[in-house]
Amino acid sequence: MSNMATTLRLQAIALAVLLSRLAPASAKLQPPPLGIARPGCRDRCGNITVPYPFGIGAGCHRDDGLQGFQLVCDDTRSPPRLTIYGYNYQLSSLALDAGEARTYLNATRQCYNATGGFIGGRTSDTYMSLGTSPYLFSPAKNRLVALGCPNLGYFSDMAGYYVSGCMSVCRPSQYAIPGECTGVGCCQSAIPPGVNFFEPNTLNVPQGQGDSTFNTNVTRCRYVFLVEAEWFRYSDSVYLNRTDDFAVPVVLDWAVRNVGNCSAAKRNTTDYACRSANSGCVDSSNGAGYRCNCSKGYEGNPYLNDGCRDIDECQHKDEYPCYGVCTNTPGNYTCKCPPGTSGDASTQNGCRDKDKFTLALKVVTGVSVGVFLSVFVCFWLYLGLQKRKLIRTKQKFFEQNGGVLLQQQMRSYSSAGAGAGGFKIFSKEELEKATINFADDRVLGRGGHGIVYKGILEDETVVAIKKSKMMEEAQTKEFAREMFILSQINHRNVVKLLGCCLEVEVPMLVYEFVSNGTLYHYIHDKDLKADITFDTRLRIAVESAEALAYMHSSASPPILHGDVKTANILLDDKLTAKVSDFGASKLAPTDEAEIATLVQGTCGYLDPEYLMTCQLTDKSDVYSFGVVLLELLTRKKALYLDGPEENRSLVSSFMTALKAGRYEELLDSQVRNEMRADVLEEIAHLVVRCLSMSGEERPTMKEAAERLEMLRRYQQHPWVQAGGNAEERQNLLGMEQQNLPYKFRQQDVLDLEEGSTYTFSL
Repeated sequence: MSNMATTLRLQAIALAVLLSRLAPASAKLQPPPLGIARPGCRDRCGNITVPYPFGIGAGCHRDDGLQGFQLVCDDTRSPPRLTIYGYNYQLSSLALDAGEARTYLNATRQCYNATGGFIGGRTSDTYMSLGTSPYLFSPAKNRLVALGCPNLGYFSDMAGYYVSGCMSVCRPSQYAIPGECTGVGCCQSAIPPGVNFFEPNTLNVPQGQGDSTFNTNVTRCRYVFLVEAEWFRYSDSVYLNRTDDFAVPVVLDWAVRNVGNCSAAKRNTTDYACRSANSGCVDSSNGAGYRCNCSKGYEGNPYLNDGCRDIDECQHKDEYPCYGVCTNTPGNYTCKCPPGTSGDASTQNGCRDKDKFTLALKVVTGVSVGVFLSVFVCFWLYLGLQKRKLIRTKQKFFEQNGGVLLQQQMRSYSSAGAGAGGFKIFSKEELEKATINFADDRVLGRGGHGIVYKGILEDETVVAIKKSKMMEEAQTKEFAREMFILSQINHRNVVKLLGCCLEVEVPMLVYEFVSNGTLYHYIHDKDLKADITFDTRLRIAVESAEALAYMHSSASPPILHGDVKTANILLDDKLTAKVSDFGASKLAPTDEAEIATLVQGTCGYLDPEYLMTCQLTDKSDVYSFGVVLLELLTRKKALYLDGPEENRSLVSSFMTALKAGRYEELLDSQVRNEMRADVLEEIAHLVVRCLSMSGEERPTMKEAAERLEMLRRYQQHPWVQAGGNAEERQNLLGMEQQNLPYKFRQQDVLDLEEGSTYTFSL
């Protein structure tokens, strides 16, 4: 029994040893080779690999209705011969990734005797027709070559039309110029893409009879052929004296061409050629069609199911260097330093001892972090101080400009249920963003009070932002209150004040944007030959007068503009007038006190009484409006500094002409042609009253607006336009006058100059 037990133990030990030796071998088993052809099909013909979609025999190739993927292998030859089924063209190689195939083609040859007579050559088996196969001649890899001289070589398509060609000539050897196939003895030319037919031709250039220099200036034979560019290397000693036949390699581009490009192929999933899960589609660069490639990190045949397999990068260290622990992953790999080391494992000697490296890294990191934190804290403190300084400065300006009072007014106005009328207090940053930091290309205009910019708010609202130049300290105390009252103005002919910015030294105002510029530019900068109808001028005057009358009579408290002029009257896209720019405006007092202030305004429009008393009244705006009315009628500027002294002022020119009884000469020619005489006298009468030296003799803005509106209705009345008789027109004018609170006297004498009177007969 003991012997048997001993025997069994020995057998067990032997079996264990055998299994231990077999285990490593089984662990090192390699996966089966990557599939090239379909299962059960030949993948080689001689030394040429035949990958699917190509195949030898039935069922072994891709069948898409086009000949070309089916190949024939003739094993009876040595070496075996691989040809394209149906074409009998021999292939010398097939490349799956590059999408190329190589074949051989005979060169066309024509030979001549010493006198230039044709003695024979080879023109058969020198053309190739690829039809509707997957193949096309590669324009990138092939060149058309013509050898011999003189020789004009070319080839044509199936219809006989020229495709490509070149000409070579000869030079005596003593004048030979070095160079490879550049036109002397040999020439070459590129071919276009999409070519599937090649038929070469040569054109003989006859030589003179008995040419004694034949042997040096011409060759016996001339050749034309299509050839792989990298294969062909020209040498005059090799090719110029050839008289035999030879074949040259030609590169063909192949692709799946039955459905078009990738996008069309992917829609037809049943016929889609890229069958492997880890594959992609690439459009053909030569003609219609597509090819398939394995995704990055995979290799194999993308035309077969599961044909693309993961690359084990760890087994290809030449391509994927790793000097540490390499771990393969699907489509990629990782490379890490061995335990106890750290660094870059993809470079040689990149992994270092972890303890030393960590210590050095900690020291460097500690110092760097310390320096960085110190700099960061200092920088943060500096920014904090600057930010606090900026906030204090903004708050100072905000309080100085009456911002606290304005906020209280807005809150009390809202609590009363009236709302704030859309008025908003903007921050400086909002307006900077709206104007792209007040860029020069956003400037709409420049004036005495400041610069106006075009701005676009965050809600895409287009606005006009006025950035004032300076402001008196006394003005800032009442600024916020006045701005809030101005914001409550809601009149179609007054530019709406949308808000303001008070956190800057000089407050900025935000107005609605009016698109068509100023009345000044409309009547003065416009082509002087361009028509501006009298009705348009009268309508603009009426709308401007109504806006000023509204501010004088309907606003609470009343508002005096203080700088009425054509540059402060804007026009929208329909030429509707909108009065703007309240830079010199004031609120009328609620008690009996007069307004005494520094004189502001624009020369040529200033009320003479205001200049003498420094007291701004509603009649000061009436005087300035009279000048605007004169500009509309005459289309002349209020002040001409370059002209003669007596003609520099439009008002003085008008008064002088009125005194001489020829004021009509000042009027614009179109006004004289369109305005009736009775309307002219009425308007002239109104202008004279507005320009009176005494404010008490001037009409109110409401009177002026009503008078102009009456004249506009009268001018537009059908009786007047039809040229009715004078009695009818007088009755109509009288009817219109009855609607006014003031009726002009028929004999109204105005004291315009001391000792002079002027009478209007109506």
